[in-house]
Amino acid sequence: MTRVTDLPADLQARIGGADLVVFDGVCVLCSGFFRFMLRQDRHGRFRFATAQSEIGQALYAALDLPREDFETNLVIVEERIHQRLDAFAAAMRALGGLVGPLSWLALLPVGVKDGAYHAIARNRYRLFGRRATCLLPEAALRGRFLPGGW
Repeated sequence: MTRVTDLPADLQARIGGADLVVFDGVCVLCSGFFRFMLRQDRHGRFRFATAQSEIGQALYAALDLPREDFETNLVIVEERIHQRLDAFAAAMRALGGLVGPLSWLALLPVGVKDGAYHAIARNRYRLFGRRATCLLPEAALRGRFLPGGW
């Protein structure tokens, strides 16, 4: 499943056509990606949700992905669902500007991309740390999250 239109109708409606980043809210590296996206997304294109949230869990279930030990972040751009390093590349391409050239990572061979991504994902808590609780956005940022996204 690579398109939002492949999701159940109620989930499509909840996403509402938004470009979206779904990230592990207890992972320090993943939360860092969220903060990076906030800084770079000066036009507010992206909405956010943690993987642990109600909508994050529904997305992972619909995509038949693990819902506890998250093996990937998700990025939805223009109704296409991206995973792993392709998700990062799609987000960079959508942001453009100085980070846009990082989208070239999508051109790497699948084995290289997935191998590198999985090596980091498997060790992310050990290498970067883990929060005791899921990230809760400050009131000023809650509008950037989908309803039920934290």
